Amino acid sequence: MSTLETLIAEALPQITEIRHDLHANPELGYDEHRTSEIVQRELKKAGVEFCAGLAGGTGVLGYLPATKSGGRTIALRADMDALPILENTGKSYASTKDGVMHACGHDGHTSILIGAASVLSRVEERSNNLLFVFQPAEEGGAGGDRMVKDGVLSGKQIGPKADTIFGLHGWTGVRVGSVSTRTGPILAAAEEFGIVVTGRGSHAAYPHIGIDPIVVAAHIVTALQSIASRSVSPLDSIVVTVGQVIAGVAHNVIPDTAKIRGTMRTLRSETSALGRRRLQEISEGVASAFAATVKVSWTGGYPVTFNDPAATDHFRAVARATVGSEKLIEEPEPSMGGEDFSFYGREIPACFYLLGLLPEGQDRYANLHSPEFDFNDDALPIGIRMMCELALS
Repeated sequence: MSTLETLIAEALPQITEIRHDLHANPELGYDEHRTSEIVQRELKKAGVEFCAGLAGGTGVLGYLPATKSGGRTIALRADMDALPILENTGKSYASTKDGVMHACGHDGHTSILIGAASVLSRVEERSNNLLFVFQPAEEGGAGGDRMVKDGVLSGKQIGPKADTIFGLHGWTGVRVGSVSTRTGPILAAAEEFGIVVTGRGSHAAYPHIGIDPIVVAAHIVTALQSIASRSVSPLDSIVVTVGQVIAGVAHNVIPDTAKIRGTMRTLRSETSALGRRRLQEISEGVASAFAATVKVSWTGGYPVTFNDPAATDHFRAVARATVGSEKLIEEPEPSMGGEDFSFYGREIPACFYLLGLLPEGQDRYANLHSPEFDFNDDALPIGIRMMCELALS
């Protein structure tokens, strides 16, 4: 075994224990106080300098200077937050918080970066300066944006300005031992919209004297699907999904208003602009046909996660040397999921890659964001090794 493999093997039992502890004690975005404290504790144990209290309070930035000159500054990122989902894994380390669980594997991501920092601190010759970015609130809170604004890449907080950043995500469609990526867009821009439909309430028995906002909302939901089918080229990509329709207080009362909430996902800024315009036009047009009114709003939103060509080529070279060419998978097309790693890529060259979670001999694994999902511990050493090799190369 190489020195790096030996160090990872020595650290793995503790990292697995940390992962299980984080899984049992999940925290939602911007509330990752215990998780942040564990990160700080482990960085301190490893002798890694850090600053905390970032991105509203829970973000942590670690810094490990080079031991010899001539290198660059490499940033490695992990997200720490959980999701408001009731766990149904039956694991001995299942969530102890009712209705909160690590259904997206951020416990694995955080543990991998803790492991990488610990191992790298024991490597004697390092030509690169290393930054370890532990961010809150990836799940809709844009914690990555706040970390960037706090200066984790610019040298404002600690260490020099970052030259390149790498991040990973556990992926259920890729087998354990393999990694996957692509040049250019790998994940979509994700924007959140809200539509408030205002009609006129009435008794359910006398709908003719009111304007039913629920009926209007139903027509809007259906009509919005024409954006993808009739407004955007079949060779382009857009997804408009309504996730919530909220209306009414009783079964026999027509309310005054109905609320629609959803997301729009695109891969090009031009398509995003077109989608926004058509959503507004369709909502207003349908409402007008029923003598109702609408108010459309947009909140949050993540840019496209874009992999820099040079950074991604470098990742491929490292992956071939680390896991082997046969286990380096080329993603044929982007995923329409969103990621706030995208904010880092707007500042410096970035590469986001997928870490295989699917066990050998299985055809499927519980999906991300499902109550049955659990990060596969067998992927921990591969994730740590990849992060270490990217840091040292």
